[in-house]
Amino acid sequence: MSITKRSYLLIAMAAMCLSFAAGAARAEDGVLRVGIITDMSGQYSDGNGPGSVIAAQMAAEEIGGTVAGRKIEIISADHQNKPDVATGIVRNWIDNKGVDVVAEGVNSAVALAIQTVTRERKKLFLISGSGSSDLTGKQCSPTSVQWTYDTYASSNATAKAVVARGGTPWFFLTADYAFGQALERDASKAVTSAGGKVLGAVRHPFDTADFSSFLLQAQSSGAKILALANAGSDFRNAVSQADEFNIRASMQLVALQVTLTDVPALGLAHAHDLLFTDSFYWDRTPETRVFAQEFFKRHGAMPTAYQAGVNSALRHYFKAVAATNSVDSETVIGQMRKTPVNDFFAQNGLVREDGRMVHDMYLMRIKKPEESKSKWDLYEYLATVPGDQAFRPLDEGGCPYVAKSH
Repeated sequence: MSITKRSYLLIAMAAMCLSFAAGAARAEDGVLRVGIITDMSGQYSDGNGPGSVIAAQMAAEEIGGTVAGRKIEIISADHQNKPDVATGIVRNWIDNKGVDVVAEGVNSAVALAIQTVTRERKKLFLISGSGSSDLTGKQCSPTSVQWTYDTYASSNATAKAVVARGGTPWFFLTADYAFGQALERDASKAVTSAGGKVLGAVRHPFDTADFSSFLLQAQSSGAKILALANAGSDFRNAVSQADEFNIRASMQLVALQVTLTDVPALGLAHAHDLLFTDSFYWDRTPETRVFAQEFFKRHGAMPTAYQAGVNSALRHYFKAVAATNSVDSETVIGQMRKTPVNDFFAQNGLVREDGRMVHDMYLMRIKKPEESKSKWDLYEYLATVPGDQAFRPLDEGGCPYVAKSH
């Protein structure tokens, strides 16, 4: 071996040893580090972003700022809705920054990429803003929990309710990435199982400004239901432009995913009467209102389901760390599965083996302008969908870790 090659190998080995030593030192420095990876600047930043960081800080404060003798430190980063950016950040956090748990991950393509890293590194990933049901299906992880919602639950209750009211056949306007594709797939199954028909779908790129050609295809399909399998600014643009084309004269719009902050941005004049299913609404119970009012003081907006989910997931995580006096991922997630989730977000929630946190979902309607009493008085609660009916059964998801344990 040449001196040059030998020198290179020695330098590389030394750097590796220093990296491991730094990681070990950080793991024993008396700090529990939480990494919030989210969209800070893109189309999901209002419903997630800085508000999710605030929700995490609130969860840390609620437990006193320390747990199991460790000071809680919240760090955050913007993944820019790019999987490669997200995975680079998370690898660095885990390998060099001593991060114990990663949370949120909004954008399903991003979350699926992050989950690969956290699965490899055996670190916990508490998913709140990402909806693809594949996260607890074939691409599940033994160290992840999908907390807030998923595409199966969001579409299941809504599709069944609409079909029961005579709403069929359907046509989908779908965001062409992991979240939209999963939402269309899961909703289509729900429609057909309820006795409805699906005539087709058209897929649009992420962050589309002009929906005219897609809306005209939907209008010419002959369907009575136009299902919006998208989110963020894509959802808002699709709804407002549907009204410009007078789509509602021949089709009923059905929202398969709505974020609270979308509605004031869109306006009730456009958003009114959309039916959808959600996991949280700030004004539903006295407990949700207490959390929401404290959040509002800090953020100037009411919390979305995703932001509330970040807080709830971290509360449960911190309790598990305290109960086990450990930050070992396997130990902590085992405790999280043993303990029911009872807080402002969920009652008798259950963390399953596939990583799904099962809880009740709620069928909602967006109010008409004349029904709303204030900026954030936006939803009418219609019905509760019990968790065991809302979420996909454990044996139908194809999670390999569940299959191995049974």
